[in-house]
Amino acid sequence: MTPRDKADGRLQVAAGRILNLLNADAKVRLISPRDGLNDEVAYRVEQNEVEYVDRVFEPHDLDDPEITMVLTAIDDPEASSVIWKLCKEKRIAANIADVPPECDFYFGSVHRDGPLQIMVSTNGNGPKIASIVRKKIAATLPENVGDAIKKVGALRKMLRVVAPGTEEGPKRMQW
Repeated sequence: MTPRDKADGRLQVAAGRILNLLNADAKVRLISPRDGLNDEVAYRVEQNEVEYVDRVFEPHDLDDPEITMVLTAIDDPEASSVIWKLCKEKRIAANIADVPPECDFYFGSVHRDGPLQIMVSTNGNGPKIASIVRKKIAATLPENVGDAIKKVGALRKMLRVVAPGTEEGPKRMQW
């Protein structure tokens, strides 16, 4: 793998993380020099979907008390470790890409179809394998399963109107 391939991989990781966070309605602040953005991330910045700071990370970036987690996807392992140590000091959960021991949490490979979400994780040990397993699982799902789940959800809401009490839970389960 060439250094350029590795950099491209990290940019894809960053883009995927940003999309996952946006899908979860998270407020995202991205700190990166503009030349470190791939097309997907640049698009999200242009659309004002993320707060963007055009420079390298500085320790004072972690002083905002609203920061609840930090994600890195950078090519400098030493800089990543410095960020991780600063996060530990400030008690901020961190995920340092490609360094499982410096992760307080892991991202999985996610399949979404409406309300259905399936996540496969290898705890940072084999993200590509997680992706392969997720794709195999997704390939076995019935077509339109997400729509079917939405309909079941609507039925459940109606059942709660017909049989609202907690004592009627077993009755609802039989239906």
